[in-house]
Amino acid sequence: MPSARWAYVNGQYVPHALARIHVEDRGLQFADSVYEVCAIVDGLMMDEEEHLDRLERSLRELAIPMPMGRAPLKLVLREMVRRNALRHGLIYLQVTRGTARRDHAAPSDLRPSLILTARPVDPVLLERRRQLGVKAISHPDERWARCDIKSTALLPNTLAKTAARRQGAFEAILVDGDGYVTEGASTNVWIVTKDGEIVTRNLSHNILPGVTRRVILEAAAEAQMRISERKFTLEEAKSAREIFLTAATLGATSVVELDGRPIGNQRPGQISQRIQTLYADLAGRRAVRLLPSSN
Repeated sequence: MPSARWAYVNGQYVPHALARIHVEDRGLQFADSVYEVCAIVDGLMMDEEEHLDRLERSLRELAIPMPMGRAPLKLVLREMVRRNALRHGLIYLQVTRGTARRDHAAPSDLRPSLILTARPVDPVLLERRRQLGVKAISHPDERWARCDIKSTALLPNTLAKTAARRQGAFEAILVDGDGYVTEGASTNVWIVTKDGEIVTRNLSHNILPGVTRRVILEAAAEAQMRISERKFTLEEAKSAREIFLTAATLGATSVVELDGRPIGNQRPGQISQRIQTLYADLAGRRAVRLLPSSN
């Protein structure tokens, strides 16, 4: 990783420490913005098309125009990887509605702001987390009614995640008022029942349509594994054979303890591990190579 990190803000590549947005940008004032996080694994851009699909959908739902076409945006993503020599890491991309005098009602003629940053990820630590599994707590789901939009309005998520970390856990698993698991503070949640059924919450306004979730469903279908998309309760999760989390930052990572209660034999399960292998294979076959392989 070079000593200087680079960011991209509204058409300019700038040193990360000097990156700035206007004080009245609506992303800052109102969280009137959306974001995506793309993983770079050994120089490969993972799930790029799927992330851009979801970005465009989130923007449509909020009536924010794309700041540029998909093809030039891909060039910016590649240049960010190149400038940051990002072999293993994350690209964070945010689009805001733009800058205007602070007023709840948004003007109709704003020019969107586009912000990208990059940071490295330790692949050894990531693999160790997958090999050992993680702890989680349950937490009330206090988010807004359109969790299917990848908005930067993440205060309830950050409070839940902070609560988890203060209790020595990695993730907070969110539970609605009826006792059903929705998702994690920054992940989708899956269980494997005692009967071997793989279950994840069905898509609705209540959960984010995870990109890793989407690719895993495709990979599982290719491998002729059956997955049920339905609601499941917190108690069903606690009595499951396996629990695993999925996200661009994690792939598939097992939960081995929930609210202090061991899950399975308190080690990552075989099905969770197979899901990670299937995901890595399919995503790797589709990925765009931006830096030479380290192998």
